[in-house]
Amino acid sequence: MTTLTDLYDERVAEGHILRDPAQEEALPEFERIRRELAEAPEKPKRGLFRKAKVPEPPKGLYLWGGVGRGKSMLMDLFVESLDVPVRRVHFHAFMQEMQAELHRLRGEGVDDPVKPMAKGVSDAVKVLAFDEMQITDIADAMLVGRLFEELFKAGTVVVTTSNRVPDDLYKDGLNRQLFLPFIDLIKERLVVRELASERDHRQDRLKGAKVYFTPIDREARAEIDRVWQDLTHGNEEALVLTIKGRKLELPRYHNGVARASFYDLCGQMLGPGDYLAIADALRLLVLENLPRLGRTNFNEAKRFVTLIDALYEAKVKLIVSAVDEPESLYIEGPGAFEFERTASRLREMQAADWGHGH
Repeated sequence: MTTLTDLYDERVAEGHILRDPAQEEALPEFERIRRELAEAPEKPKRGLFRKAKVPEPPKGLYLWGGVGRGKSMLMDLFVESLDVPVRRVHFHAFMQEMQAELHRLRGEGVDDPVKPMAKGVSDAVKVLAFDEMQITDIADAMLVGRLFEELFKAGTVVVTTSNRVPDDLYKDGLNRQLFLPFIDLIKERLVVRELASERDHRQDRLKGAKVYFTPIDREARAEIDRVWQDLTHGNEEALVLTIKGRKLELPRYHNGVARASFYDLCGQMLGPGDYLAIADALRLLVLENLPRLGRTNFNEAKRFVTLIDALYEAKVKLIVSAVDEPESLYIEGPGAFEFERTASRLREMQAADWGHGH
């Protein structure tokens, strides 16, 4: 059987990844889970007078470390190596789904919705692979403990990445003392490992690389395709965000990185709450086909300003293709003066170290 170390060595040999001792040290934890899952019997053996005993599932993994250290790339390899039903999902998106399901079941008069919610998840998959576990919302903080307790009871294996150590989850959050048992649960059911690589592979990849392309010609499109391929390795899916009961879909998404056109994000009736949710879910946005702005597309321009403000505040890295340089995008019409601040932010966001540490 191909082990994760074999897979990793293959990718290094193909030139897809750079060998990194810190990443190699984390591989045995992933391999332990893969092997135990592969060796687990399909159905537990049943005694004559006893109920079938469910074998103890392998301990999961909580892999934390700075941005760009390769946590998600290792998770990709792990998910690829599994022969059991697995779901790879951004933690933020998963919790939004769970909140929507909680709301639906409560609406149907279900007294304790958490059990059926957990059962729905554990019936569908054996492994939950989360990108970026972080808790910022009190509703999530109050739900997550009970939900994960039920998932663990059902034998679901959880593997997650995070930018922070478990003790810093929901730090300074409202009613944090109610959340602390969840941190204990994480430490009990998951092996906690730091990925302490010296290198920031993502910054290395983008360091010195252009992030603002103008004019929008064949060369710019080819370059953006190349960057997108480099960031996603050809893996992409839709990310569905639920905002106040409405669904907002980013069709092209992978591991904290999304690609959309100006009209996808500014041509529809989205508001500040939508852009905040997008900024919260991403660490990098590839935004294509930014047109000239002015009187004729005033509403779209206003939305664009709101989008850039949300991305700027959340320190999301931005790669853009635009019809012109930032200062020349909006030169006449109402809002031209206010746009100067947006142009200046677009300039600042082009710096090589912009977005570092998000």
